[in-house]
Amino acid sequence: MLLHHPPEAADACHDKYHSRERLSAAGLSVPAFVRFSLTADPLDILSSSAPPVRFPCVLKPLALSASRGVIRADDPEQFVKAFGRIRALLRSPDVQVMREATSNFIQVEAYVEGQEIAVEGLMDRGRLKVLAIFDKPDPLVGPFFEETIYVTPSRLKAGVQEAVVGALGRAVEALGLYHGPLHAELRIAPDGALPQNVWVMEVAARSIGGLCSRALRFCSPSVGESVSLEELLIELALGRDVRDLRREAAASAVMMIPVPQAGIYEGVEGVERARETPGVEDVVITARPSEKLVPLPEGASYLGFIFARGPSPELVEGA
Repeated sequence: MLLHHPPEAADACHDKYHSRERLSAAGLSVPAFVRFSLTADPLDILSSSAPPVRFPCVLKPLALSASRGVIRADDPEQFVKAFGRIRALLRSPDVQVMREATSNFIQVEAYVEGQEIAVEGLMDRGRLKVLAIFDKPDPLVGPFFEETIYVTPSRLKAGVQEAVVGALGRAVEALGLYHGPLHAELRIAPDGALPQNVWVMEVAARSIGGLCSRALRFCSPSVGESVSLEELLIELALGRDVRDLRREAAASAVMMIPVPQAGIYEGVEGVERARETPGVEDVVITARPSEKLVPLPEGASYLGFIFARGPSPELVEGA
């Protein structure tokens, strides 16, 4: 039998409310949070919620990914509009077909200022192994939280990276993850001292989404050069030793090409010219001809991906 995370741990990671409960109980820095029924009246929430809703706040579904349905509200009017928009999304056919109990709630969280990063890692029989820390150079401040560029290695100071790994280690222990992939989002608050200013925003019991894994390559004396993330995870699931696998020396980046507005995709020009840009390794358009494009917060996909590789994070980000 393949080794894996305990089902209850994977379930906790899939539900932002239960995940927050576990992380908060473990003493980790997480945003203040509360969930409300999908049928609740947002005006009643604003007038009678205990504790009261404070602004700015972030409203989100409990289980969707890729920032889908995540909206910042800075005042009561924005809160009411965001609540209605998320409610409509959760009642849409493509969400309802999953028949998940998480679709019956909307979570409201305090907005956390700070630099957001992503961490790709794995659990190897209860031991955390960090594979890469990604900087997100484009600020994610809302009202929607569309991700664009991931860059690794991180340019955070060594002490901050150590605090990030420490916080993530406590988080995966609190969630009960044991063996398999993980993808985490954290924020480094501008005020406060380490490690309290490292906020755990989310830990998913899966690998990085879309085609972003192509930004990662690994090597080891036993396996060789240019091992993909998927190959590494198969080795892990088979119970093989992956302790000596390390990310390649080169810096790499991936840009998720956002959907700027709703419409029908007909085509794109300039892909070959973009591939000739120094540092750019590939441009992959994943949108299909005649596909309906929907931007965030309702959308669930990107136009495509741009990959860059080079000697420094600055170079690949600039590419």
